[in-house]
Amino acid sequence: MSTSATAVLVIDMQVGVLETCLDAAGVTRRVAALVERARAGSVPVIWVQHVDADLPHGSPAWQLAPGLAPRPDEPVVGKSFSDAFAGTTLRAELDARGVGRLVCAGAQSDYCVGATLQRAAVEGYAIALVADAHTTEDACFAGVTIDARQIIAHTHRTLGSLRRPGVEVELATHDTVALKL
Repeated sequence: MSTSATAVLVIDMQVGVLETCLDAAGVTRRVAALVERARAGSVPVIWVQHVDADLPHGSPAWQLAPGLAPRPDEPVVGKSFSDAFAGTTLRAELDARGVGRLVCAGAQSDYCVGATLQRAAVEGYAIALVADAHTTEDACFAGVTIDARQIIAHTHRTLGSLRRPGVEVELATHDTVALKL
C-alpha cells in the first residue's frame, strides 16, 4: 500500500453477536476507550455491522452494544460475510481516507475479525489486532468444545505470525497500540 494513514476498524460489536461472547462488557469498554483515543487523535473510525437472518437490519440484535455509537462523519459498513471486504464499501472508505494500516477490534475473533484481517494483509494493508479488544464464544467442532480463551489465544498466534511481503503485523493492547505512525 502506498498510503500511510491509520484507521480504527470496529467489527460487529453488536448486541446479538456479543450476547454469548467472553468478557463482552470488558471488551466493549476497551473498544470504547480505543475509539475515544482515535477520535482525540483525529484518526478515522470505521464501523462494520453484520446483517443476516439472525441480525436483521435495524433489529435489537443488530444494534451496536450500549456505549458504542458512530459519529455522523464515521462510516458504517454493512456486511453479510465474515470478510468485511467481501461485497462491501470498506475498500472505498479506506481509499477515500488514504488508509494503509488498520487497527482492528471487535467480534468474533475466529470469524469476522480473523477473516477481515487476513484479507487486509493479502490486500497489502498493515494490520494491528487490538489484543484485549476482541472476543468470541466457546465453539464446538467435531464433538470437541474449544474454550473462547483458547480461540482468542490461537487468533493472537495465527495473526501475530502472519507474514506477507511488505506487510507489517502488530499485536498490542487498546491503550498501547499506535494510532499514528
